[in-house]
Amino acid sequence: MAKKTSLSDRHLRILWATIRHYITTAEPVGSKTLVNEYDFSVSSATIRNAMGWLEKAGLLYQPHTSAGRIPSDSGYRVYVDRLLIPNKANQERIEKLLTKQLNWEAGNLEILLRGAAQMLATLSGYIAIITMPQNSTTQVRHVQLVQVAPDRAMLILVTDSYETQSILIELPGEENKSAPNPELNEGELQILSNFLNSKLKGRSLTDLSSLDWRELGREFERYANLIRKVQKELSRRQQLPNSTPIMVRGIAEALRLPEFSELQQVQMLLHLLEEEQDQLLPLIFELPEGDNPGKKVSIKIGSENPLEPLNTCTLVSSVYRQKDVPVGSVGILGPTRMLYENAIALVESVADYVSDALTQAA
Repeated sequence: MAKKTSLSDRHLRILWATIRHYITTAEPVGSKTLVNEYDFSVSSATIRNAMGWLEKAGLLYQPHTSAGRIPSDSGYRVYVDRLLIPNKANQERIEKLLTKQLNWEAGNLEILLRGAAQMLATLSGYIAIITMPQNSTTQVRHVQLVQVAPDRAMLILVTDSYETQSILIELPGEENKSAPNPELNEGELQILSNFLNSKLKGRSLTDLSSLDWRELGREFERYANLIRKVQKELSRRQQLPNSTPIMVRGIAEALRLPEFSELQQVQMLLHLLEEEQDQLLPLIFELPEGDNPGKKVSIKIGSENPLEPLNTCTLVSSVYRQKDVPVGSVGILGPTRMLYENAIALVESVADYVSDALTQAA
């Protein structure tokens, strides 16, 4: 991870130029290249010193001693969070293509989503991933918190179809981590289970993401931290059942990229995409984090992905909705050396298009 340190305007410009050049060429970038190809009114030595500083900050690194530098995962994160400039013209072009090429008038959602997946793969050059919508009528029948260790509880969720799912949750602890938490014993967890059942029983799984969990926390303030943990895990892992089909397109084309040249890495990625899709669901069907309420896209870069086959990839995803309720997801999976502006615009546009189609049809 990058060190928490402030970046000057010059550092940001040099980081931006380095990443843009590396995305285009897949070749390590040197100071002379930046001087020759970008409008820097400073010497090559000044650029080189700044790149060295960025390397010490964990934003760039040298793949070989004599080579130029390439972005780290932390460097890409700064680029995505602070340096990206949305391309409105590109967004409008994508929206026109969607309207022209995707035929929703036929009313067949599966055909629409297959067409959208193929468009995502073709226009991005990466792997497109789209989930079919979940059954929004599945309801919560019962929830139970059971203590399994001094610092952990198991959240058990039973649906109206009697499907049982379990999530391990870390309990809020005291300073002394080795001691059991006296504030949250089994009796307290039962009280909290009763409270959660009173709020969640009869709710559809898709409704859980729209509940005002802040109100729940105030109503049961003593357990606010644990309630937030429950909310986070439900949002992350329970919005989609494991049986939800995932459409995957563009694998063959994406695997021609230089980042996917190692056989073992490709085999792990293919196994995940073809045989272990249930592990992808919590990642792709996740609401964006952050303080920006208008943020629609979630971006996980390299090591931010918890699954090993994705540690050299970036996953850009967004949920699509029916009447403001998240029911499915759209994503692009590619190397961290991704054309982020294009990928974000594609994912956001497709998710909006599918959301509009579903809402109009409801």
